[in-house]
Amino acid sequence: MPQPVIAATGLYVPPDSISNAELVTAFNAYVAAFNRDNAAAIQAGEIAALLPSSAEFIEKASGIKSRHVVDKSGVLDPAVMRPNIPERANEDISVLAEMAVRAARGALARWGGDIRDIGAVLCAASNMQRPYPAMAIEVQNALGIAGFAFDMNVACSSATFGIKTAADFISGGSVKAVLVVNPEICSGHLNFRDRDSHFIFGDVATAIVVTEEALARGGWTILGTRLKTQFSNNIRNNFGFLNRCAPEGIGTADKLFVQEGRKVFREVVPMVIDMIIDHARDLGVEPKILKRLWLHQANINMNDMIGRKVLDRVPTPEENVIILDEFANTSSAGSIIAFHSANSDFKPGDTGLICSFGAGYSAGTVFVRKR
Repeated sequence: MPQPVIAATGLYVPPDSISNAELVTAFNAYVAAFNRDNAAAIQAGEIAALLPSSAEFIEKASGIKSRHVVDKSGVLDPAVMRPNIPERANEDISVLAEMAVRAARGALARWGGDIRDIGAVLCAASNMQRPYPAMAIEVQNALGIAGFAFDMNVACSSATFGIKTAADFISGGSVKAVLVVNPEICSGHLNFRDRDSHFIFGDVATAIVVTEEALARGGWTILGTRLKTQFSNNIRNNFGFLNRCAPEGIGTADKLFVQEGRKVFREVVPMVIDMIIDHARDLGVEPKILKRLWLHQANINMNDMIGRKVLDRVPTPEENVIILDEFANTSSAGSIIAFHSANSDFKPGDTGLICSFGAGYSAGTVFVRKR
């Protein structure tokens, strides 16, 4: 049975970045205008006044200091407060596919193998640009890859589910190599007028080349993968093609990202801790000796608690990688950014964990060992 290996990763970062201070300035301008325009209704108790935000509140609540976005002008305009992304012609590559291709080219270059050995392309991400044609097939076409391609969505766990799928394809002998791409324009589904969530997300694309051992040049042996899902409404996005069919119409309810953050924390963190420890035990890996944790980047407090429980001590910044401060939550791409940016010091035999968790609920663990 062929041994699957993470042979290389790639990262594409949009050039625009928004600091907490910039985001708060725009948000507070919107709040001031809303409260002014609705002063009578607020005074009468018909609606509640909106509360302003602050850069300090955002960083304390999340660990986020800034985020990269595909367009900052629209986000920072209090009259717009969403990214401006012009629609492209069908003959042009779509914006998500373009981001994925850029990340993929980086991963393919680092791998250095023959692209003809790649037999499948998976686009594993939270938000696809359209129902069809599949984003993965568009990426496959742009890169000139043969074989097959398909999209998969398991929210923030999409990348680890993609790695698991790729590893199974390789172990089963279906293909020799798989390209997994994770393009995320999370700013497109974020309500920038909501104080509790307007700061959470950023945009980015990552890519992973998973191959059989014979095609890898170095890389990381995949020791084991495990997936878990458990239904919850505490993180939800209702935007979809069926909205137009609802008798009440598309504009009567919020169709953007919503979550019950405290419930998510209480329910997801214990689930992920137990999953990591159980999986490590089944693989014969002692969690305390893990050199690095590359966790999903949703909230620094969640990652701190998971790190402490898994390693049974307070982890160092090198052991529990945090990239939230620069990237914010990039959904499926977060743990891959962490892995991509912090593995160059690994020596053969060093072991680490890529772990995702998010809406669904969904969670994925991928234990890897440097070859």
